[in-house]
Amino acid sequence: MKNNRKLDHIRICLDKDVESGDTGFGKFRLKHMASPEINFDDICMEIKFFGKKLSYPIIIEAMTGGIKEAKKINHEVAEIAQEFGIGFGVGSQRIIFDNNFKHLKNDIANNIVDSFNVRSIAPDVLLIANLGAVQLNYGYGVRECSIAVDSINADALALHLNPLQEVIQPEGNRNFSGLIEKINKIAKELKKPVIVKETGCGISYEIAKKLKVDAIDVAGSGGTSWGLIEGYRRKNILYKNISKLFSSWGIPTALAIKEVSKLNVPIIGSGGIRNGLDAAKALALGANCVGMALPILRAWSIGGKQEVRKFLEGFIFELKIAMFLTGSRKVSEIKGKIEQI
Repeated sequence: MKNNRKLDHIRICLDKDVESGDTGFGKFRLKHMASPEINFDDICMEIKFFGKKLSYPIIIEAMTGGIKEAKKINHEVAEIAQEFGIGFGVGSQRIIFDNNFKHLKNDIANNIVDSFNVRSIAPDVLLIANLGAVQLNYGYGVRECSIAVDSINADALALHLNPLQEVIQPEGNRNFSGLIEKINKIAKELKKPVIVKETGCGISYEIAKKLKVDAIDVAGSGGTSWGLIEGYRRKNILYKNISKLFSSWGIPTALAIKEVSKLNVPIIGSGGIRNGLDAAKALALGANCVGMALPILRAWSIGGKQEVRKFLEGFIFELKIAMFLTGSRKVSEIKGKIEQI
């Protein structure tokens, strides 16, 4: 079993410049109200997503899992998610289905499973399991999806789409043929909600309208480039250069949200969300909530739970200010209060 990939991902995200592209948020501005006609202290950011209450419209998205080093990250960040009443997603759980997994010593295998299992630490959070959608073309089905969800007592499953990452990754799976039909079959048969998410290149209206799932996480361009990350893992300079060429590939997050919002499907706005103003624009464009991972991981690496808490406090205050200045007492009221520059 190769765990080096997971370690590489963490190291590269923390040590390298892995952000590229343009989120598109700079091309929009929220509509300012000189007299908001609301009391700042009355603003409520609570929402419901898949029937779960979130105190703030934020999901800490998939960062890692499956290695000993990931356990501390996931457990401590999940603890903060519980404290703030926000969502939390684990990294890809594919490793638990690895052919070599059953041959591991019990203590190693338990550490791998425990790196994903945060429910005892975060009993009330919206918890999202995670598998690569492309694995449906490599033998995965409802059984594996159910195990991923049930093994961590998750509320939903994210199936991630990552064609750019897979084509550059040394160990990549590149057969994406007929995938939408298989995704829709899983969404129909799985007992828990299914989210389809990209990993930094965005989801278009054309793809979104074909998906019969419970939510779409657009994960647009402008934030972390997983193609770039895989390029850093490559020793061959050719692949490194190709990853740089395609590092800005994709649909800007703002555009992806705006397009997908034409459909009647809940949207998680992610991809380069770095502050509360980005979040406010994402919500105004049609997202139901926002997701982020890299800022949380980097905050944790600097100062653990305390630094993550500090980051979230600032982020939430920024979002609240934007809501106040647009006269929005609750999250749903900010929708549409935005214009293109």
